[in-house]
Amino acid sequence: MSRVTRVLIVGGGTAGWITAGLLAKRFNCADDPTITVSLVESPNVPIMGVGEGTWPTIRTTLQVLGIDESEFIRCCDATFKQGSEFVNWVHTPEPGERHSYYHPLNAVFHAAYDFNLAPYWILGDGGDLPYDMATATQAQMCARNLAPKKITTPAYAAIQNYSYHLDANKFADFLHEHCVAHLGVQFHSADVNEVCLDEQGDIMAVETDQVGRLEADLFVDCSGAKAILLGEALGVPYQDISDIIFNDTALAIRVPYEDDQEPIATHTIATAFADGWTWDIGLTERRGVGFVYSSMYTDDAQAEEYLRAYLGEAGNQFEARKIRFQSGYRREFWHKNCVAIGMSAAFIEPLEASAIFLVEAAANMLAEQFPNTRKEMQYAADQYNSILNLRWDKTVDFVKLHYCVSKRRDSQYWIDNCDPKSIPESLQQRLAYWKTHVPSKYDFDYAFEPFVLDSYLFVLYGMQYEVDLRDSEHQFAQKRSARQRFDEVRRSVSTLETQLPTHRQLLEQVHKFGFAKI
Repeated sequence: MSRVTRVLIVGGGTAGWITAGLLAKRFNCADDPTITVSLVESPNVPIMGVGEGTWPTIRTTLQVLGIDESEFIRCCDATFKQGSEFVNWVHTPEPGERHSYYHPLNAVFHAAYDFNLAPYWILGDGGDLPYDMATATQAQMCARNLAPKKITTPAYAAIQNYSYHLDANKFADFLHEHCVAHLGVQFHSADVNEVCLDEQGDIMAVETDQVGRLEADLFVDCSGAKAILLGEALGVPYQDISDIIFNDTALAIRVPYEDDQEPIATHTIATAFADGWTWDIGLTERRGVGFVYSSMYTDDAQAEEYLRAYLGEAGNQFEARKIRFQSGYRREFWHKNCVAIGMSAAFIEPLEASAIFLVEAAANMLAEQFPNTRKEMQYAADQYNSILNLRWDKTVDFVKLHYCVSKRRDSQYWIDNCDPKSIPESLQQRLAYWKTHVPSKYDFDYAFEPFVLDSYLFVLYGMQYEVDLRDSEHQFAQKRSARQRFDEVRRSVSTLETQLPTHRQLLEQVHKFGFAKI
């Protein structure tokens, strides 16, 4: 019945500091010493620092932590993200061809959960526009490079839903300073040399080189892919999913803008190639660009050729950084008195930027379900493992969806990605059903689905997934209401494009004036 009053997080970076901040805020550590939250971070191990994309949930996280939005944007080289554009994913492009679709962050007026416009679009009631443009004002704002709000919009409020692109290293440093200065997180700069277990196999302490022995009741492993607590010390195995998600390597380059008035994209640009894909993210002072690929299908030299070709002359003067990763997740995320969050728990390739969101989800659940005593820990762990397993499984399905419905067959990479043997059975069953049915809210009835109905609709119909509704057309009798909604989207686009500033204009105003605080 021993009380759980000491939490030690091993590892910093985005995962460690978000977790530390949310726990310390929950326990009011700045004013109440009942529960302590400490973090030990190695001064010698750099963070991966690649994850520059977030989800709209990050706005709530920053608000909970008491962070000023304007200060965050200035300190973290942050820009606004309204979705992703997928270039050349549908089919192999002809020379000089560029085709794309958007996965915006929301449909604004008519979430499909309330009124599903997809069947009416398929039946021709949406006019000649592609699905993303017909149903979401935000897709058209991205195409016009317009910001999601105005400088007169209060901090964290939105006209169009948004998240951020950010510099991951600057973000980690920013969180570190805020958590220590304002939230009561205790910080230790040291390397962990040894993990000490008790007779029951629980962790009782870590030995460090700089600050000696650090004891705690609950340990959070944010040590990255090494997973020195959950993986190395407690032996929880890693479930490799390279038979589903093939990519295991990225080459990343930071490219400064040539012109300080160069437009900054308000979305992630993901461009498919024969053996992988590039990400292109615009920050305030530079672009972050990388090529993601599988070492089973191409080598580093060929991958760098893809990346340099994408960048043109702008990319030849900068060095590419190689990053290896293994897509998969732990068989348990919480084992005994240790919880893994971030890459120590799981990682699924960078597509759709799920990593930081899943850190937020894990840290929030840990804070909400925090056990008062050691006796309560097993129940909390069982609940945590069940929900996090589902979230990661659903993420694997959604990431795989982008590959397996493509019509590209220009390499073995795409052929194998579309082979049913590489597609999870859960996704195969859905895709088979969706050949004659439009996805509905009943396909997404779990409260903690990471990717909801609208996301699937944007990707499926952006990828031109074929569906035959001839046997069910009579079920869609609300044609008048559907047409009214399509018309409303068109009218709203006309209004928004006259009111919203360009992305760069808004960023310049934020740096100069800042948003009004709510």
